[in-house]
Amino acid sequence: MSETKLHIVVFPWLAFGHLIPFLELAKRIAQQGNKISFISTPRNIHRLPKLPESLKPCLHLIEFPLPHIDELPENAENTDDTPQHLVPYLFKAYDALEQPLTKFLEKSTPDWVICDFAPLWLPPLSSMLGIPCIFFCSFAACGSSFGLELIMGKKSMESSEAKLLRAVHKRKEVDQSSKPKELNRFFETLKGAQVIATRSCMEIDGEFVKSLERSSGKLVIPIGLLPPSPEDSNDHNWYTILNWLNKWEKGSVIYVAFGTEVTLSDEEFTEIGMGLDMSGFPFFWTMKNRNTSGGSDESQDWIENESKRGMMWRRWAPQSRILAHKSVGAFFPHCGWSSVIEGLQVGCPLVMLPFQYDQWPIAKFMEEKKVGLKVHRHEHDFKFTRDSMAKALTSVMVEEERKCYRSGAQEMSKIVGDKQLQEKYVNQFVDYMKMNRPGYN
Repeated sequence: MSETKLHIVVFPWLAFGHLIPFLELAKRIAQQGNKISFISTPRNIHRLPKLPESLKPCLHLIEFPLPHIDELPENAENTDDTPQHLVPYLFKAYDALEQPLTKFLEKSTPDWVICDFAPLWLPPLSSMLGIPCIFFCSFAACGSSFGLELIMGKKSMESSEAKLLRAVHKRKEVDQSSKPKELNRFFETLKGAQVIATRSCMEIDGEFVKSLERSSGKLVIPIGLLPPSPEDSNDHNWYTILNWLNKWEKGSVIYVAFGTEVTLSDEEFTEIGMGLDMSGFPFFWTMKNRNTSGGSDESQDWIENESKRGMMWRRWAPQSRILAHKSVGAFFPHCGWSSVIEGLQVGCPLVMLPFQYDQWPIAKFMEEKKVGLKVHRHEHDFKFTRDSMAKALTSVMVEEERKCYRSGAQEMSKIVGDKQLQEKYVNQFVDYMKMNRPGYN
């Protein structure tokens, strides 16, 4: 095999749940001496974790200003900055990056483009320029396979996950009927790409990798789970959090985090808070940009509830380090794939409350793997209650079932945390790109 290094353009969607795994993949490819052009908008680039000095010669963070759209708030360059009902306009701004990206690709002539689900125009563009395109699906393979089968009519719309997805999608729908919806973007981008890379490993979700390959009719390459790199131990937030966690007994704290894109209604927020209180366990809840006490100072980083058993943190938090702390006994996430991977990396059992898209099949799959338990939702309105929450939390934290979930999570951590295994997948992916780049052979 030629030892010539690759040049790869990486173009993620404007959401942290996508930017971070794309950056993690870029870092691992760059570690082998390959050149990476990682393209996003200035505000997103500046908010990414700092790159190790050793990677800076190979991994270039390139800023494309986001085209102005009147309907978007000032400085909105990410789903985290954008109210949910305005996200369609963020897609519109993202689509307007086609012109500067075209010029960049024409000038730099990379070996490959790795793109996200959102730019359905990029696979045909890269094909026209003679640059092969890989669709990197940063979702779990179970979610991607489920979504594709749903679109293609191979999965019944009457399945429980499909009903939930349809109900939530209706509530989120914005009058943008002339624009491609998110699932259509996923399908069109996948259809146009030469290859699909999935954030999976055969030891955990191999059955869904094979299913995705069958449904798409394309080569699907598992690239490993990309567990996050160690976080900065000098972060000042960590010491405040650490002091609070150190007060509690081993395995007694519930860590709660619903990512950056889940927007809770007042009713949902109340039910979650009451359910946590009813469980009787201390909890640490990261909740970005939410007023939690009816007029409290928004500049305040954290608030303790009246019982002093609950900490509500309102800034960025070092999630991996919190999950690894000895006092944390369960992780209560929204079932985003990145969060699930972080929890399983340290063998932390899950209490799962999915809200959208791939989170439903992920929760079902993790429950089948006996690493956690879903919070029950009513079938008629898909709502959860404080009682259903408290029951799930109690099952994972104190009842006999806890042994099963903890055992399952710890067994899975042996796979997620196996650095050699995860590196092997990335190495095989890089080997594929070297052997199949234009002009090779």
